[in-house]
Amino acid sequence: MTTEIPVPVAKRVPTERTHHGDTVVDEYAWLTAKDDPDTVAYLKAENAFAEARTAHLDGLRTELFEETRLRTQETDLSVPTRKGGHWYYTRTVEGQQYGVQCRRAVRDGETEPPVSVDGAPLDGEEVLLDGNVLAEGQDFFALGAFDVSPDGRWLAYSTDFSGDERFTLRVKDLATGEVLADEIPGTFYGTAWSADASVLFYVTVDEAWRPDRVWRHVIGTRADQDVVVHAEADERFWVGVELTRSERFVLIDIHSKITSEVLVIPAGNPTGEPAVVAPRRQGVEYSVEHHGHRFLILHNDGAEDFALAYTSADAPGDWTPLIEHTPGTRLESVDAFDNHLVVSLRSNGLTGLRVLPAGTSDSYDIDFPEPIYSVGLDSNPEYRTGTVRLRYSSLVTPDSVYDYDLVTRETVLRRRKPVRPGPDGREFDPAAYEQHRDWAVADDGTRIPISLVCRAGTPRDGSAPCVVYGYGSYEASMDPWFSITRLSLLDRGVVFAVAHIRGGGELGRRWYEEGKLLAKRNTFTDFVACARHLVGAGWTSTDRLVARGGSAGGLLMGAVANLAPDAFAGIVAQVPFVDALNTILDPSLPLTVTEWEEWGNPLADPEVYAYMKSYTPYENVASVDYPPILAVTSLNDTRVFYHEPAKWIARLRATAPQGDYLLKTEMGAGHGGPSGRYDAWKEEAFVNAWTLDRLAAG
Repeated sequence: MTTEIPVPVAKRVPTERTHHGDTVVDEYAWLTAKDDPDTVAYLKAENAFAEARTAHLDGLRTELFEETRLRTQETDLSVPTRKGGHWYYTRTVEGQQYGVQCRRAVRDGETEPPVSVDGAPLDGEEVLLDGNVLAEGQDFFALGAFDVSPDGRWLAYSTDFSGDERFTLRVKDLATGEVLADEIPGTFYGTAWSADASVLFYVTVDEAWRPDRVWRHVIGTRADQDVVVHAEADERFWVGVELTRSERFVLIDIHSKITSEVLVIPAGNPTGEPAVVAPRRQGVEYSVEHHGHRFLILHNDGAEDFALAYTSADAPGDWTPLIEHTPGTRLESVDAFDNHLVVSLRSNGLTGLRVLPAGTSDSYDIDFPEPIYSVGLDSNPEYRTGTVRLRYSSLVTPDSVYDYDLVTRETVLRRRKPVRPGPDGREFDPAAYEQHRDWAVADDGTRIPISLVCRAGTPRDGSAPCVVYGYGSYEASMDPWFSITRLSLLDRGVVFAVAHIRGGGELGRRWYEEGKLLAKRNTFTDFVACARHLVGAGWTSTDRLVARGGSAGGLLMGAVANLAPDAFAGIVAQVPFVDALNTILDPSLPLTVTEWEEWGNPLADPEVYAYMKSYTPYENVASVDYPPILAVTSLNDTRVFYHEPAKWIARLRATAPQGDYLLKTEMGAGHGGPSGRYDAWKEEAFVNAWTLDRLAAG
């Protein structure tokens, strides 16, 4: 390995950890000290090394960035959504990093959303919030809340300038443009207005950064006069708050990984005491949606893949079935409109929508044309409507917005996200690409779905390079999605595959249960089985296969590096949860206690401790030939701390020094990486250039 910059070597400071009679020495625990000059120096040394080691890719990175920019309509405008007397939409402007939030008054007789030519502002536009103005002079910017009051007068919004997802909440008078003195620091996601817009509910976190309190703020008063509406003492539970679409109730959602409870406050009586819809019962999850005289209850009480019921909104009690449980059809959410219900579901590994006209027992599923796709409801703020907005995409179909008439069952395409010509000047043609659904077989005989996309005519003789992506945790489903940046890979002959492994939710609740707690290893072995299948089926070869995953998918990357280092030509781990055992052993850290129902509690249970120790990447680094590894993280990430990949890379270097390992740390960002769109494109270009370099090496 030749480079003008020496390979960074982290100092070793032995620190002992003892649990259940097991003592472990952690030489790199010192890296958890974020403000230690040695920590900062080490991260900067790693950044300099990564830049030097990839300097030969600078031209390719620029090329990939420019391809994304060329293909993206930089000045653009979303399909306006009606709420009350206004159309709401977001604009982007060429050369600007962030979106501009706008609205325009609905004109007499106007029923169709207004359109814009080439993303230009609509005539009569009112700018509500310009992210570029707010972000001026800041290295990072994220918008948390953006919540217009029911009467359209006030805007509640919150901002984060570091990436730690702790926001300052403010209120803007949309009639005058004045930002009120009501400033509330340290808030989390989630706000809700009272019916008369005199009160705003919001959420804060505890010392472990767990969202634990819902507050009531009276507009025009100081934050120190705010009142706690609910304080959640059980450290397993998070809280959230929202206003129902009907604007009749404020919902306080209280949930752990496996248990739920919902409190309601009449939006017309915001100082009223919260009432429980159904007391929490361990293992029972439910959500609430208001519909006329009833609360709709989506629940898993005796229904693994969930069922839909209802109860009285005036006096919640027994649940009356509405949609019975069907094993294999996972009901995910229900949206209520005055004369219809729309249920979001998934079956056979695909998302879907089911419509229930009010007052009848009839229901039907909306049909979609492609064999592999993702569909869901888009923004639908109006309760009294006969039309709902859908968002649809596939691996070859750009994000598309449709309006669906609930009465006539007609679908109108409002907009398909433009894809401009690439560097060769050719128009984007979906027919130039193919998408496939394939199946691998896991060690225990379980069939694992894989979604793939490639250029039409890509050979199946093992010669094609391939990127395989995975996640596999929290019942999160990696449904097929379209990506402009991915076109740069596909047009270079790369096959892109998504492994729908257990731990996700693609095939229902059982799929999730079989990839968590003491069954977590299924997630990792499923992914390895998918990688082996891609090679065996001729999609690629081992020396032309790069694996990629982030967050809990980064844990997956570290685990499969230990399980099957020979299966990949390279591994990309983004904000990777690779020091999982140490994190889950520390209840003072954000997320730890709430995560025990996902991973188990290694503090209390020696079996869980031993099981997690057997797969946690950092605990299992060995002196083997690892493939080249690129780890990308962010200094201010509060979900997966920067020190997890930093410790992992340091131990890899010390234990298997013959390997090629890079650590890139964003010094001013959070879990999602850089905040501006151009910065995000540059980050993706960095990762894709490294990936293409590894694929070419095969």
